[in-house]
Amino acid sequence: MRIVIVGASGNVGTAVLRRLRQESGLELAGVARRLPGPDAGEPYERVEWHSCDVGAPGAAEKLAAIFAGARAVLHLAWQIQPSHDQRTLHRTNVDGSRAVIDAVVRADVPALVCASSVGTYAPGPKDHPVSERWPATGVPGSSYSRDKAEVEALLDMVEREHPELRVVRLRPGLTFQRDAGTEITRYFLGPLAPVRLLRYGRIPLVPTNRRLRMQAVHADDVADAYVKALLGEARGAFNIAADPVLTPELVARHFHGWTVPVAAPVLRVAAALTWRARLQPVDAGWVELGLNAPLMSSERAETELGWTPRIDALTALKELFAGMADTAHTAAPPMSADPDLPGRPAALRKARTPGHGNPY
Repeated sequence: MRIVIVGASGNVGTAVLRRLRQESGLELAGVARRLPGPDAGEPYERVEWHSCDVGAPGAAEKLAAIFAGARAVLHLAWQIQPSHDQRTLHRTNVDGSRAVIDAVVRADVPALVCASSVGTYAPGPKDHPVSERWPATGVPGSSYSRDKAEVEALLDMVEREHPELRVVRLRPGLTFQRDAGTEITRYFLGPLAPVRLLRYGRIPLVPTNRRLRMQAVHADDVADAYVKALLGEARGAFNIAADPVLTPELVARHFHGWTVPVAAPVLRVAAALTWRARLQPVDAGWVELGLNAPLMSSERAETELGWTPRIDALTALKELFAGMADTAHTAAPPMSADPDLPGRPAALRKARTPGHGNPY
């Protein structure tokens, strides 16, 4: 059975490769813009690697050739940076997803499993979970959410036009693992964040707001859900999240900090100003997403995929924070250590340039 993973070297892709090693009789092909080097080691070894920028002109034709003979395609590629260049992000995230979908159809692949997100949902409740029937129309003000919703609309269209194609979309919460520490710091906090303080297990101050309630899941558990979707017969959308819900109060209690109430407008303005000043790499849209994305029920994944998380959300968060403090990484981009970041002068220069990097 040949399986192709687009975005196979990123946070989730790395975990999926680890999980697929537990299965026998599989031929794995990985697609990435930047390929792992010959000495990258596991889990990148024994994978047939192909370099492809999914948003580039002609990508659909190139991908169709790569997908030929595949039993299933898993689409994980997504670009978070450069956050100051929305056109580039849309090119990779939406146009690139369109190219992957077109290539799956051209190559007559029987199954497409696609990475969506809690970010695809319209604003929703923070006091009870919603099912997959909640509108997947995005959170206004978040470009990430808007792009996720647009990709889901593309999946809706291909399902209508090609009912023979088995389409699965997973909507995970925040996805953490130790080896993603360096990557997540780079893409979401920037080089000026004092992440080494996390090695003491302390966060002195935690901003709190009644709507800052989020869900997380360990990358290995997300990978297990993707593999079940790839190798099974399920169709449709599945929420993927672990308990407990992460609240500022919970984080402060477990990391020996104090909560500081902050109104939503203050959070938005602070994010916008520091982003425009290039002091940190994410815009105010991520605040909108954090305040408005609903809590999700994973009941359908449990009953139809047979999926249950083995690692709770708090443990996953602690593992990530430890990885951030220790600059944990893998040997393959985008999970590898950025050579420009260890020295403070280089880090400062990087912080003063537009958001950078490509997470696949």
